[in-house]
Amino acid sequence: MAILIALSLGPVRAWAHTPAPAPGITQRLARDFAKPRTALGALGDTTAVGIGLGLLDYGLFQRLDHPVAQDTHGLYAIAKTPNFPAELITGTLAAALWEGGRSRLGHTLWQSVDAAALAGVSTQILKLTFGRDRPSQSPQDPHLWFQGIHSQSFPSGDVSSITALVTPLILSYRHRDPGVWALAALPAFDMVARVRAHGHWQTDVVAGAVIGALSGYYAHERRSPFILSLLPNGAYFGLKTLF
Repeated sequence: MAILIALSLGPVRAWAHTPAPAPGITQRLARDFAKPRTALGALGDTTAVGIGLGLLDYGLFQRLDHPVAQDTHGLYAIAKTPNFPAELITGTLAAALWEGGRSRLGHTLWQSVDAAALAGVSTQILKLTFGRDRPSQSPQDPHLWFQGIHSQSFPSGDVSSITALVTPLILSYRHRDPGVWALAALPAFDMVARVRAHGHWQTDVVAGAVIGALSGYYAHERRSPFILSLLPNGAYFGLKTLF
């Protein structure tokens, strides 16, 4: 009986110790796309996703775009200028400098700064690539693409920046404090406001939200915030340590 048991377990032990096969090129690409190893890799991925969205929009989804009545009154007045995302970015950067990178909050804020920078560079590349007219330039025609560097409707930089800012905060605190999901209202509001202000078409703001969320995810996945690593060590401890 012992001999039979040993013979039956032998192949099992041999199989259990067989090393896993090396990942193929498709698996390696998928792994690197899910979690880029460098900031440049993340920029390449977000830009590639944006190009894919732009091609889909140009070939298919722009049919969903349609003119809306312009409204820049009340709350929507905030979308007339880029001051809204600029103020949010400045405030986040100031809070990150004050808090430093040692605490969980400070680390997350620096991730948000990274994400906004990544989203900003990606969207600017895409704007120059696709050259889509804004509704303010061609109010009745959402089909004008590749019109030159002065046409920068696709994708929405405002929406991508704001989405990028809030995504690391949501990812970091969603389990500890589910109320952090309320931050998603900021990019949602800006999406509506930018369309109402004739700054973007509907698919522009959707693409901006996707790029911003992806940028925020990539920044959240980095162990060390990129911009923080470029600053003097004092930024790591935070300005609050000086007071």
